[in-house]
Amino acid sequence: MQFHHHGYVSADPRVQPAAGTGIDRPAELPDEVDVLIVGSGPAGMLLAAQLSQYPGVLTRIVERREGRLALGQADGIQPRSVETFQAFGFAERIIAEAYNIGWMNFWGPDPENPARIVRRSRTADYAYDISEFPHLIVNQARVLDYFAEAAAHGPARIAPDYGIEFVGLTVHEGEDRPVEVRVRHVGGERAGEERAVRAAYVVGCDGARSGVRAAIGRVHVGDISQHAWGVMDVLVETDFPDWRIKCAINAEAGNILHIPREGGYLSRIYVDLGAVADDDDHRVRQTPVEEIIRRANEILHPYTLEVKSVAWHSVYEVGHRVTDGFDDALDGGREPRVFLTGDACHTHSAKAGQGMNVSMQDGFNLGWKLGSVLSGLSPASLLSTYTAERRPVAQQLIEFDKEWSTLMARKPEEISDPADLATYYLATAEFPSGFMTTYAEGTGVVAGTAHQHLATGFPVGKRFKSAPVTLAADGNVVHLGHHAKADGRWRLYAFADRDGLADDSPLARFAAWLLQDPGSPVRRHTPTDADIDAVFDAKVIYQQGFDAIDVTRAPAIFRPRSGALALTDWEKVFAAAPSRWNAVDIFDARGLSRDGVVVVVRPDQYVAAVLPLEATDELADFFARWMLPAA
Repeated sequence: MQFHHHGYVSADPRVQPAAGTGIDRPAELPDEVDVLIVGSGPAGMLLAAQLSQYPGVLTRIVERREGRLALGQADGIQPRSVETFQAFGFAERIIAEAYNIGWMNFWGPDPENPARIVRRSRTADYAYDISEFPHLIVNQARVLDYFAEAAAHGPARIAPDYGIEFVGLTVHEGEDRPVEVRVRHVGGERAGEERAVRAAYVVGCDGARSGVRAAIGRVHVGDISQHAWGVMDVLVETDFPDWRIKCAINAEAGNILHIPREGGYLSRIYVDLGAVADDDDHRVRQTPVEEIIRRANEILHPYTLEVKSVAWHSVYEVGHRVTDGFDDALDGGREPRVFLTGDACHTHSAKAGQGMNVSMQDGFNLGWKLGSVLSGLSPASLLSTYTAERRPVAQQLIEFDKEWSTLMARKPEEISDPADLATYYLATAEFPSGFMTTYAEGTGVVAGTAHQHLATGFPVGKRFKSAPVTLAADGNVVHLGHHAKADGRWRLYAFADRDGLADDSPLARFAAWLLQDPGSPVRRHTPTDADIDAVFDAKVIYQQGFDAIDVTRAPAIFRPRSGALALTDWEKVFAAAPSRWNAVDIFDARGLSRDGVVVVVRPDQYVAAVLPLEATDELADFFARWMLPAA
């Protein structure tokens, strides 16, 4: 963590100095805002945390609840989400309190006595095979707490306006703040009072029954399957030996997905309630928790559950729906002004553990784009890429969840291979980990793949997969990707050529162009009154060991002086060669060309371009498409 660069800090360094709209932020919801977020779920709170890094953007978030969420329904946290938490500064703290899924066990009928269940197989969880971050279980409420902290500690000082509900909206064409939003106070002395707020942009993060979605004429497309599940968070006494291990249980009496929760005692149980009759009219949702417990005991035979406490329970029918569009540009004839995220635009079963995770990535994708447009860094056309990038991801999720839900709901006689569920679990690991998302040229904010061979381990359009490197200034080993915070900046990783330390190397020439040439993105798109690294965070990774590198001789673009005191940043120069504390060479680990390569990474951690060090025109042209010349 870097701090003190604006002066000595003795308090919590995670609290950034207030700036812009964060100075003397009014307690009352203003009449006019730049961004109005409706709903404080995972997407809404991440979006607020991201926009808090843009102090020139006036953002408010309205929430119908009177205060923070006390008990959330979502709990599964994929490695990609933990990776995102790292960028927002709280991964280590939430890992410490979460349950780490290290294994998954599969149970089925005992071949000698099918009325009993036996453990059929045990598989290691997939997380550490494909990421340095774990697969976690933690209450949604705690995730929201951490994002709320990040939003409140950012320069813009964003906090929810609780007790205010969305009523409706109207978009007035041709105005600076064209979206007129009607809201209503739901409690206290002002209960029932309605008012209008004008916004440049509105984001509906208000769940599956989204009022924002209805207001812009978008509809869910999809169906609800004829199968119901009861779910409960419980404290129990049991003789089931795998109570603290994630389990998929298939029995003659039905199916259970069992997931231990954080804290060492709590567990979540998804209990198969069977097929739902066509004329049920959702009556299955009235199933009492006592019946869910009875079914669970029936499925677990010969083991028993004595439920001591039920923290929460519900019944749901599996739904797989994607909204027909994620914004209000119905005919594509204008730039969007209203956006949908999370359950407001895609719903599915809870058993795949993807809802909160995909919702957060919706918010991450949209957040930096709104911040960039409203800060004057990018054209409004950038916002059209949100739907283009995120709707295919939601559709992929639906297809995955349909397959997983079908496999989970089978009867024993429908299973020909007892190992097929475990096989599917491992074979599809990259998707539930959150690493399958790929943004494509033409629809997304990414370049082509003509130079992909120069960095095979950083596929264009996929998230930047970190690897350890050595900080040249002090010899400490760090993960390169962990140095990238969710501050809205682009990352330019210059992986040096073999002779990169020489004054006339391709790396040196690239660095000089980046700093000095009027056509470079740094010079063209960085405001004249801003620090040189305010928009582009340029880093260099040399092939040599750290003891061969003199940081003071690195090109000036990698030693920027920033902040009110104009202090040199010593943490942008890295060494790749293995050292006493690091056996990994990132050039080998990520298939990087020894001739040098530039990897461009978006503010939301996705690789936008892979280019040779000499391809300066291509780099400039890419940013000219998505960014405006600086004032």
